[in-house]
Amino acid sequence: MTKYKRILLKLSGESLMGDQQHGIDQNRLADYAEEIAAIVKSGIQVGIVIGGGNIFRGLSGADKGFDRVKGDQMGMLATVINSLALNSALVNQGIKSKVLTAIRMEPVGEYYSKDKAVEALEDGEVVIISGGTGNPYFTTDTASALRGIEIEADVMLKGTRVDGIYTADPEKDKTASKFDKISFDEIYNRNLRIMDLTATTLCKENNLPIYVFNMDQKGNLQKVMSGENLGTLVYI
Repeated sequence: MTKYKRILLKLSGESLMGDQQHGIDQNRLADYAEEIAAIVKSGIQVGIVIGGGNIFRGLSGADKGFDRVKGDQMGMLATVINSLALNSALVNQGIKSKVLTAIRMEPVGEYYSKDKAVEALEDGEVVIISGGTGNPYFTTDTASALRGIEIEADVMLKGTRVDGIYTADPEKDKTASKFDKISFDEIYNRNLRIMDLTATTLCKENNLPIYVFNMDQKGNLQKVMSGENLGTLVYI
Protein backbone atom coordinates (compact mmCIF):
# COMPACT_ATOMS: atom_id res chain seq x y z
CA MET A 1 0.00 0.00 0.00
CA THR A 2 1.19 3.50 -0.80
CA LYS A 3 0.26 6.61 1.13
CA TYR A 4 -0.17 8.85 -1.93
CA LYS A 5 -1.41 8.36 -5.49
CA ARG A 6 0.12 11.46 -7.13
CA ILE A 7 3.04 13.49 -5.80
CA LEU A 8 5.03 16.56 -6.73
CA LEU A 9 8.65 15.88 -5.82
CA LYS A 10 10.86 18.93 -5.36
CA LEU A 11 14.55 18.11 -5.69
CA SER A 12 17.45 20.35 -4.79
CA GLY A 13 19.85 21.19 -7.59
CA GLU A 14 22.61 21.55 -5.02
CA SER A 15 22.06 17.96 -3.87
CA LEU A 16 22.86 16.80 -7.40
CA MET A 17 26.44 17.97 -6.82
CA GLY A 18 27.04 15.09 -4.43
CA ASP A 19 30.55 15.55 -3.07
CA GLN A 20 31.53 17.85 -5.94
CA GLN A 21 31.73 21.63 -5.76
CA HIS A 22 29.45 22.15 -8.75
CA GLY A 23 27.79 20.32 -11.64
CA ILE A 24 26.12 16.90 -11.61
CA ASP A 25 27.44 13.90 -9.71
CA GLN A 26 26.57 10.86 -11.83
CA ASN A 27 26.29 8.56 -8.81
CA ARG A 28 23.84 10.89 -7.05
CA LEU A 29 21.85 11.26 -10.27
CA ALA A 30 21.67 7.48 -10.71
CA ASP A 31 20.59 7.05 -7.07
CA TYR A 32 17.77 9.57 -7.53
CA ALA A 33 16.62 7.87 -10.73
CA GLU A 34 16.64 4.46 -9.04
CA GLU A 35 14.60 5.77 -6.11
CA ILE A 36 12.05 7.44 -8.38
CA ALA A 37 11.83 4.40 -10.67
CA ALA A 38 10.96 2.18 -7.70
CA ILE A 39 7.93 4.23 -6.67
CA VAL A 40 6.75 4.68 -10.28
CA LYS A 41 6.78 0.89 -10.68
CA SER A 42 4.52 0.66 -7.63
CA GLY A 43 1.92 2.77 -9.44
CA ILE A 44 2.57 6.25 -8.01
CA GLN A 45 2.21 9.19 -10.40
CA VAL A 46 5.27 11.43 -10.11
CA GLY A 47 5.73 15.05 -11.13
CA ILE A 48 9.16 16.57 -10.46
CA VAL A 49 10.56 20.07 -10.17
CA ILE A 50 14.32 20.34 -9.71
CA GLY A 51 16.36 23.39 -8.79
CA GLY A 52 19.42 24.70 -10.60
CA GLY A 53 21.68 25.77 -7.73
CA ASN A 54 24.41 23.31 -8.72
CA ILE A 55 24.85 25.24 -11.97
CA PHE A 56 23.61 28.78 -11.46
CA ARG A 57 21.42 30.57 -8.94
CA GLY A 58 19.77 33.81 -10.00
CA LEU A 59 20.06 35.58 -6.64
CA SER A 60 23.76 34.83 -6.30
CA GLY A 61 24.23 36.04 -9.87
CA ALA A 62 22.57 39.34 -8.96
CA ASP A 63 24.99 39.67 -6.03
CA LYS A 64 27.85 39.34 -8.51
CA GLY A 65 26.58 42.09 -10.77
CA PHE A 66 24.23 40.27 -13.14
CA ASP A 67 20.94 41.95 -13.95
CA ARG A 68 18.38 40.19 -11.72
CA VAL A 69 16.05 39.31 -14.58
CA LYS A 70 18.89 37.91 -16.68
CA GLY A 71 20.25 36.08 -13.65
CA ASP A 72 16.91 34.44 -12.97
CA GLN A 73 16.60 33.46 -16.62
CA MET A 74 20.03 31.83 -16.41
CA GLY A 75 18.82 29.97 -13.32
CA MET A 76 15.76 28.77 -15.23
CA LEU A 77 18.01 27.35 -17.94
CA ALA A 78 20.07 25.59 -15.25
CA THR A 79 16.91 23.78 -14.12
CA VAL A 80 16.36 22.61 -17.70
CA ILE A 81 19.87 21.12 -17.82
CA ASN A 82 19.23 19.22 -14.57
CA SER A 83 15.82 18.08 -15.81
CA LEU A 84 17.31 16.70 -19.01
CA ALA A 85 19.95 14.84 -16.99
CA LEU A 86 17.31 13.32 -14.70
CA ASN A 87 15.13 12.44 -17.69
CA SER A 88 18.03 10.54 -19.26
CA ALA A 89 18.79 8.73 -15.99
CA LEU A 90 15.13 7.67 -15.64
CA VAL A 91 15.03 6.36 -19.20
CA ASN A 92 18.12 4.30 -18.35
CA GLN A 93 16.04 2.78 -15.54
CA GLY A 94 13.35 1.80 -18.04
CA ILE A 95 10.97 4.55 -16.92
CA LYS A 96 8.97 6.64 -19.38
CA SER A 97 9.67 10.30 -18.69
CA LYS A 98 9.18 13.64 -20.38
CA VAL A 99 10.54 17.13 -19.80
CA LEU A 100 8.12 20.04 -19.95
CA THR A 101 9.44 23.60 -19.97
CA ALA A 102 7.84 26.78 -18.66
CA ILE A 103 9.47 28.66 -21.56
CA ARG A 104 9.12 27.52 -25.16
CA MET A 105 12.29 25.71 -26.24
CA GLU A 106 11.24 22.86 -28.48
CA PRO A 107 12.81 20.40 -29.24
CA VAL A 108 14.60 20.54 -25.85
CA GLY A 109 11.29 19.96 -24.10
CA GLU A 110 7.57 20.36 -24.67
CA TYR A 111 5.90 23.57 -23.58
CA TYR A 112 4.17 23.04 -20.21
CA SER A 113 0.42 22.91 -19.76
CA LYS A 114 -1.60 21.34 -16.96
CA ASP A 115 -3.55 19.13 -19.37
CA LYS A 116 -0.37 17.83 -20.99
CA ALA A 117 1.21 17.11 -17.60
CA VAL A 118 -1.84 15.32 -16.17
CA GLU A 119 -2.33 13.25 -19.32
CA ALA A 120 1.29 12.07 -19.16
CA LEU A 121 0.99 11.26 -15.44
CA GLU A 122 -2.14 9.20 -16.03
CA ASP A 123 -0.25 7.34 -18.78
CA GLY A 124 2.40 6.35 -16.24
CA GLU A 125 5.07 8.81 -17.35
CA VAL A 126 7.23 10.80 -14.95
CA VAL A 127 6.74 14.48 -15.74
CA ILE A 128 9.74 16.73 -15.07
CA ILE A 129 8.62 20.35 -15.13
CA SER A 130 11.54 22.70 -15.76
CA GLY A 131 12.18 26.41 -16.23
CA GLY A 132 10.68 27.48 -12.90
CA THR A 133 7.47 29.44 -13.38
CA GLY A 134 8.87 30.99 -16.54
CA ASN A 135 9.12 34.34 -14.77
CA PRO A 136 11.91 36.12 -12.89
CA TYR A 137 11.69 36.81 -9.14
CA PHE A 138 10.11 33.40 -8.44
CA THR A 139 12.06 30.51 -6.94
CA THR A 140 11.86 26.84 -7.89
CA ASP A 141 10.13 26.30 -4.53
CA THR A 142 7.35 28.56 -5.77
CA ALA A 143 7.35 26.71 -9.10
CA SER A 144 7.01 23.43 -7.17
CA ALA A 145 4.06 24.74 -5.18
CA LEU A 146 2.38 26.09 -8.31
CA ARG A 147 2.88 22.90 -10.34
CA GLY A 148 1.85 20.70 -7.42
CA ILE A 149 -1.42 22.61 -7.13
CA GLU A 150 -2.00 22.57 -10.89
CA ILE A 151 -1.48 18.82 -11.32
CA GLU A 152 -3.63 18.21 -8.22
CA ALA A 153 -0.92 16.35 -6.33
CA ASP A 154 -1.79 14.78 -2.99
CA VAL A 155 1.37 16.19 -1.42
CA MET A 156 4.48 18.16 -2.24
CA LEU A 157 7.54 16.20 -1.18
CA LYS A 158 10.53 18.43 -0.56
CA GLY A 159 13.65 16.29 -0.81
CA THR A 160 16.55 17.97 0.98
CA ARG A 161 19.82 17.00 2.67
CA VAL A 162 18.28 17.25 6.16
CA ASP A 163 15.70 14.87 7.60
CA GLY A 164 12.92 17.35 8.31
CA ILE A 165 12.12 20.73 9.83
CA TYR A 166 13.89 21.82 13.00
CA THR A 167 13.49 24.66 15.49
CA ALA A 168 16.73 26.05 14.03
CA ASP A 169 19.26 25.06 11.34
CA PRO A 170 20.54 21.67 12.60
CA GLU A 171 23.78 22.12 10.65
CA LYS A 172 24.51 25.27 12.69
CA ASP A 173 22.70 24.65 15.98
CA LYS A 174 23.26 21.22 17.54
CA THR A 175 20.51 21.87 20.12
CA ALA A 176 17.83 22.23 17.42
CA SER A 177 14.94 19.79 17.78
CA LYS A 178 12.95 18.23 14.97
CA PHE A 179 9.21 18.45 14.33
CA ASP A 180 7.32 15.31 13.29
CA LYS A 181 4.59 17.59 12.02
CA ILE A 182 3.91 21.31 12.09
CA SER A 183 1.10 23.56 10.88
CA PHE A 184 1.52 26.27 8.28
CA ASP A 185 0.51 28.84 10.90
CA GLU A 186 3.30 27.69 13.22
CA ILE A 187 5.77 27.89 10.32
CA TYR A 188 4.81 31.56 9.98
CA ASN A 189 4.80 32.26 13.72
CA ARG A 190 8.24 30.71 14.22
CA ASN A 191 9.57 32.36 11.03
CA LEU A 192 10.88 29.00 9.78
CA ARG A 193 12.07 29.37 6.20
CA ILE A 194 11.55 25.89 4.82
CA MET A 195 10.73 27.58 1.52
CA ASP A 196 10.20 31.17 0.49
CA LEU A 197 6.99 32.76 1.76
CA THR A 198 5.33 32.84 -1.67
CA ALA A 199 5.67 29.05 -2.02
CA THR A 200 4.53 28.40 1.55
CA THR A 201 1.48 30.64 1.17
CA LEU A 202 0.52 29.04 -2.15
CA CYS A 203 0.53 25.61 -0.51
CA LYS A 204 -1.44 26.78 2.51
CA GLU A 205 -4.11 28.62 0.55
CA ASN A 206 -4.60 25.71 -1.84
CA ASN A 207 -4.54 22.92 0.77
CA LEU A 208 -1.37 21.26 -0.50
CA PRO A 209 0.50 19.62 2.41
CA ILE A 210 4.30 19.54 2.34
CA TYR A 211 6.50 16.70 3.51
CA VAL A 212 10.17 17.51 4.12
CA PHE A 213 12.63 14.62 4.21
CA ASN A 214 16.21 13.62 3.46
CA MET A 215 16.30 12.54 -0.19
CA ASP A 216 20.04 11.87 -0.08
CA GLN A 217 19.56 8.84 2.17
CA LYS A 218 19.00 5.90 -0.15
CA GLY A 219 15.62 4.22 0.30
CA ASN A 220 13.95 7.19 2.01
CA LEU A 221 11.62 8.04 -0.86
CA GLN A 222 10.14 4.55 -0.84
CA LYS A 223 9.82 4.67 2.95
CA VAL A 224 7.89 7.95 2.75
CA MET A 225 5.58 6.39 0.16
CA SER A 226 4.88 3.47 2.46
CA GLY A 227 3.96 5.81 5.31
CA GLU A 228 7.09 5.69 7.47
CA ASN A 229 7.46 8.82 9.59
CA LEU A 230 11.02 9.88 8.88
CA GLY A 231 10.58 13.56 7.97
CA THR A 232 8.27 16.44 8.85
CA LEU A 233 4.71 16.95 7.61
CA VAL A 234 3.48 20.53 7.18
CA TYR A 235 -0.29 20.45 7.44
CA ILE A 236 -3.11 22.95 6.97
